[in-house]
Amino acid sequence: MIRTFCAFLLSFQLFSLASAGEFNPVLDIGQAVTPWKDLEGTDGATHTWDEFKTKKVLVVAFTCNTCPYAVDYQDRLKKLASKWNQDDRVAVVAVNSNLIDEDSLKAMTEHAQKAEFNFLYLKDANQELGKAWGATRTPEFFVLDEDRKVIYMGAMDNDTNAEKATINYVDLAVEATLGGKQPEVQETVAIGCNIRYKRSRRSR
Repeated sequence: MIRTFCAFLLSFQLFSLASAGEFNPVLDIGQAVTPWKDLEGTDGATHTWDEFKTKKVLVVAFTCNTCPYAVDYQDRLKKLASKWNQDDRVAVVAVNSNLIDEDSLKAMTEHAQKAEFNFLYLKDANQELGKAWGATRTPEFFVLDEDRKVIYMGAMDNDTNAEKATINYVDLAVEATLGGKQPEVQETVAIGCNIRYKRSRRSR
């Protein structure tokens, strides 16, 4: 009985290690992500996964209007988008999975206009995308290759203080992927506010 339990526990641990990254509870490096279906954007349009099928690299940032960390990273995200918007092989997209009024699509639209976002800002209204990708923080970044497998995930750079940041992990991951290489750093801890997921009641 004890041997059976130990074997089960070992199998469970190996499965967990195979299905989750070092810091991400769901995805591992090299794993294909779950695509989204239709997500509404602050541009007034609904965006599908297939819109990006010609892109060799897709950068997805989970962010929001309200988290101080996310707000602090806005300029860095705009700078990243400004660089890669000039390359038709790359797309930069932001997703908001927060379930609070201050992060509603209406609030997002107002925020995007005021902040002059130069990237798509989409609402994950049912929170399915954030959960499927194991996103837990704002901001949290995912770099995907043309097969939509995870090349990098975690923080944008090595310091939340823009003046002290010296390594942009996301930017390096994009460049490496376009060059047919793997980035040296593939996963880091995402530092920011918790994504406000809806709490589900436990059945008695």
